[in-house]
Amino acid sequence: MKTVTLMKLFIAAAMTSVGLQALAGEIPAEKEVQIAINDAYVPAGFDSTSDVFVVTSGLFPNGCYKWKGATVNNVDAFTHEVKSTATVSQGMCLMVLVPFTKEVRLGKFAAGQHTLRFVNSDGTFLEKSMKIEQ
Repeated sequence: MKTVTLMKLFIAAAMTSVGLQALAGEIPAEKEVQIAINDAYVPAGFDSTSDVFVVTSGLFPNGCYKWKGATVNNVDAFTHEVKSTATVSQGMCLMVLVPFTKEVRLGKFAAGQHTLRFVNSDGTFLEKSMKIEQ
């Protein structure tokens, strides 16, 4: 009986806190973080006039993460680094792994063999190869 009463008090306090934040017009702060990519699908059949893209996938650590985008750094004409980012809101989050799959546009590439590096925040990377036809 005592446990049920304590749980009711806890839920009421949490709801009051969230309600007060909403009434005060407070929006939990968001920050941008670099995220890891678990896999990338690299389609074939691109030529030097195509707009090249890949499909990336991974797992957000909880429900407060939202995909923001990816930046491409062309190290040289045939080596490209892709860094993916998400925004993380502060507050109550659903504590489950959340899978994501996103298309990342890379632009036009010259004909030849290209190396794509999907860089994680800790400096490790996933490397894929892509052939662009003439």
